[in-house]
Amino acid sequence: MQLSPVIAIHMSAAIAALAIGPVVLWARLGKHIRPWLHRALGYAWTTLMLVAAISAIFIRDFNLPNIAGYTPIHVLIPVTLVSLFFAFRALARREFVAHRQTMQYLYISACVVAGAFTLLPSRYLGQLIWHEWLGWL
Repeated sequence: MQLSPVIAIHMSAAIAALAIGPVVLWARLGKHIRPWLHRALGYAWTTLMLVAAISAIFIRDFNLPNIAGYTPIHVLIPVTLVSLFFAFRALARREFVAHRQTMQYLYISACVVAGAFTLLPSRYLGQLIWHEWLGWL
């Protein structure tokens, strides 16, 4: 598998979401409450998660165990979309604890856990990092 434009878009959105996620999700837990930072970066993070989920629909891998090119990690597409729906529904109902918990769950499952799976040697990013970039070690 080569770095196609869809994979580049997906990786860029996922890496950016992984990077700004902690700032968004835990910005209000510090000494100073900054709702404007949480809100502004929250919109960006949500957009990045939508881009990552939607672009993942178009990424298929027929070399791994799959169904029509969709591997088990593709289960995170509906998980991401449904989680975003429930998080914003909770926000509209002013259920801030449910909103925070849903978004934190989404970050852990779709960014951290999925990110760890992409580093496996059989995945594209894992091959890129372990064989090409760090292969000389």
